Amino acid sequence: MEPEPQDDADRIRVSDREREQVVELLGSAAAEGRLTLDEYADRATAAHVAKTRGELARLTDDLPTGSATTPLPVRRAESAVAGPAPERLVAIFGNESRKGRWPVPARLEARSVFGDCHIELQDTHLPHPVVTIEATAIFGSVTIFVPEGVEVRLTGTAVFGSKESKLRGTAPAGGPVLEVRSRVVFGSVTVRPPKRRRP
Repeated sequence: MEPEPQDDADRIRVSDREREQVVELLGSAAAEGRLTLDEYADRATAAHVAKTRGELARLTDDLPTGSATTPLPVRRAESAVAGPAPERLVAIFGNESRKGRWPVPARLEARSVFGDCHIELQDTHLPHPVVTIEATAIFGSVTIFVPEGVEVRLTGTAVFGSKESKLRGTAPAGGPVLEVRSRVVFGSVTVRPPKRRRP
């Protein structure tokens, strides 16, 4: 008896960006009432540990925009971001932080799933004219502390969550730029000034 043929596309290894796209799709489905919060949490967790496209497809094949036979549109998104692979800060059911004098990369991915990520930039130097932080918060939070003189560009989407900058004033022209690209589902991404230190 011959073995049942398998679709080679289902066995292709997935990237972090593909996982994030599925999590965004699941978040939209939860916001529309197609998934309960428990279902969303279970599927989002499974998406973050998925290894193949087949595993991801099974998480969305009962949703209107999910199809087990339709490949995820990731190649265009991946090719749009050039340069070396970003460093990653991941908090899943826990806390992660970067603070003090640490080497800030040109690109950083901060991902919080039922956790908290804290990124402190006030005690370090930004060696790149533009620093990009991809901030994903799913039932969690990402908080970025930014010193004066840094221009912050906050973009992205928030589904049953928030993305906001609590900075005041305008950064001088020609200074460093921090791009924060947020994806929020039942969580928050917040840019705020450093905490005041006691004299």
